[in-house]
Amino acid sequence: MKINNDFEEFDALGNDHIGTSQDTPMRSDAFKLSKEEKIDIIKDDVRHIMETLGLDLSDDSLKGTPMRVAKMFVKEIFGGLDPNKKPSASTFENKYKYGEMLVEKNITVYSTCEHHLLPIVGKAHIAYISNGTVVGLSKMNRIVDYFAKRPQVQERLTIQIVRELQDVLETKDVACVIDAKHLCVNSRGIRDIESSTVTSEFGGRFKDKATRREFLDYIKLDTKF
Repeated sequence: MKINNDFEEFDALGNDHIGTSQDTPMRSDAFKLSKEEKIDIIKDDVRHIMETLGLDLSDDSLKGTPMRVAKMFVKEIFGGLDPNKKPSASTFENKYKYGEMLVEKNITVYSTCEHHLLPIVGKAHIAYISNGTVVGLSKMNRIVDYFAKRPQVQERLTIQIVRELQDVLETKDVACVIDAKHLCVNSRGIRDIESSTVTSEFGGRFKDKATRREFLDYIKLDTKF
């Protein structure tokens, strides 16, 4: 049957962690409901899942779980779906004429795999070469966090971070490397707890082998205080 064939195809996409677009797939009516309305609907859906699994939601430990999960989905781990939460990344003139590479490394990544809704945890490393403007260091962390707080595939996350910084800084000279563990690989399926996934996106001058090598060498520096 076609339905079974379609499911097998979609299941293979998810199990192989393959993305299908650079932009997060969103419906046109994604923001028709208020946050409170979304929380109320999700709460009922989570309750239904838990009851279907046979859990007793009258237990003191479980009775608040549907509401906690719903609030977490809308306000926390998927908060990056809300365009109003997009960080305003103000830029400044590069008055001190710093012309070398700027690297922000070891930015913590907490995201969620869109195929199994399990955590992705790792580190992002970003670099750019100023084209006359600079951006506040904390804004780089906030950009990573914003795009991470949504159902993701790691390749898309890496591209979205680079594209956003290219727009903000008005330069193609931006790079990002992410090294992360996927709990959908570590805790289910193959259950390989040691493996991690590395993705990269190099724009502008970072496509040059020497510039890219310099960036990767900076990432390897052991920073301890």
